[in-house]
Amino acid sequence: SIRSEYNQFYFPTRRVFMSKLRGADILARSLQQGGVSKVFSLSGNHVMPVFDAAIDAKLDIIHVRHEAAATHMADAYGRLTGEPGVCLFTGGPGHANAVGPLFTALGAESPVVMISGHAPLDLLGLDAFQELRQADMAAPATKASWTIQSVEQIGTDVAKAMRIAKSGRPGPVHLSFPTDLMEATDARGIALVPEASTFTAPAAMLDDAIATVILDALATAKRPLILAGPMMGNGRGRTARESLQSATGIPVLYMESPRGIADPSLGAFAEMLAEADLILMLGKKFDFTVRFGRAPVFAATSRFIQIDPDPEAIRRATIAIDDRARIRFATCADAIVAAETLIALAKKQRMAPTAWTEEVLSAVRFRPEAWSSITSKEGAIHALDIGRALRSMIDRTPGAVYVSDGGECSQWSQACVAEIAAARITNGPGGAIGGGVAFAIAAKVARPKSPVFLTIGDGSFGFHAMEYETAVRRNIPFVAIVGNDACWNAEYQIQLRTYGRERSIGCEMLQARYDQVVTALGGYGELVTKAAD
Repeated sequence: SIRSEYNQFYFPTRRVFMSKLRGADILARSLQQGGVSKVFSLSGNHVMPVFDAAIDAKLDIIHVRHEAAATHMADAYGRLTGEPGVCLFTGGPGHANAVGPLFTALGAESPVVMISGHAPLDLLGLDAFQELRQADMAAPATKASWTIQSVEQIGTDVAKAMRIAKSGRPGPVHLSFPTDLMEATDARGIALVPEASTFTAPAAMLDDAIATVILDALATAKRPLILAGPMMGNGRGRTARESLQSATGIPVLYMESPRGIADPSLGAFAEMLAEADLILMLGKKFDFTVRFGRAPVFAATSRFIQIDPDPEAIRRATIAIDDRARIRFATCADAIVAAETLIALAKKQRMAPTAWTEEVLSAVRFRPEAWSSITSKEGAIHALDIGRALRSMIDRTPGAVYVSDGGECSQWSQACVAEIAAARITNGPGGAIGGGVAFAIAAKVARPKSPVFLTIGDGSFGFHAMEYETAVRRNIPFVAIVGNDACWNAEYQIQLRTYGRERSIGCEMLQARYDQVVTALGGYGELVTKAAD
């Protein structure tokens, strides 16, 4: 009797003829209605009804080996498609495992919808199975986080979550889904699935009159710059910033690295910031990556124009910079939409590039002369040679997606590859490492016809090594180059600079054979010890 009740609680019999849809069916069909076809997930007791409902809703569940990997995948999928990447987890520990990478997605301005199973509403406060204040746990790393309260709200809450994830500055949203609602039914059935139009996020437009004022100000500046934020990294955002530079003749720089103005792919760009007299912050926050807009990184006489979808970001800008009078004016609008408005008007004005434009772009392309003399030693390959080989390959591979993961090794490849890849995914302003293999898998899912190249350090490799099994099982091919220096090198370099070699500690690893790990999981691995190879 006890076993029977246990099985009924955790593994309810599938209802084949459903005149009344279960809550799980409403959820799955709402996702389908919102244009979702892929869900990144790891199974667990709480979400088994959703797995069952996904079959009828034709949702492809990409089943992973650790919840955090699925959140990373949803993040990368969102960055590349512009549509919410959806991840699904069981409650309690499953939810807790999945929360960490939301911070990376938030910093990268990636639309993600994370759905977690949850203890039943009618048992909350009684120590229900894996009961946890899940919405509270996810809230600091999301744009919004809440628990669904009724069957009637399931569909509308899903639509709301997807709208929030895509609107304004994109970012992750969390929904907790109580198990009693998953099995509950409602006579209205399919009527509780929202119309497709309710999933569309409203756009905050840039007024043409304001756009004209902005363009006039940029045109009269001697050394103008446009800085774009992470949301304009790929897809429509990348197209917009490239078109904006072409239409205005003004350099448009994209910033997403946790190293900020020291991003290796930006060359000597940092030197140009102090010379700029007017900077348009196009969806780019006055955060640590631009040293809060303060001197001496920027000239004390430089001025700013701010276009941002978030009123709070505009408010913080007046606090961040050392003199709020330096902001000529600010306005609320979605960055990509605003860029497209500026492009249309700039084409009519026939704006042209200046000598300043080429000076900035030349600084971005700059790489130290000393690099030309760097060569690999016998039995060990310098990271610069890896970057050179990768650049050569991507040059010959149209549409390639480049994924960068790790603290030190991949920085060289970023500097070599720069913008030649069709799309790029890094750890973003959040600066966390370890998501690389999950990013690569999701990149291939999002762009199945594009080759995917991943550079990753040996430290990062250890975070989600088992996801190579996921890639093999799902036939998701990509090429990963693992830089193996048997060291947490970013931290080691900090210790050397700050404390000295004799006080370095906790940064050593083994010279492990990661190629053999991947081979054991069904992939192909090779140890490369010569730069020529």
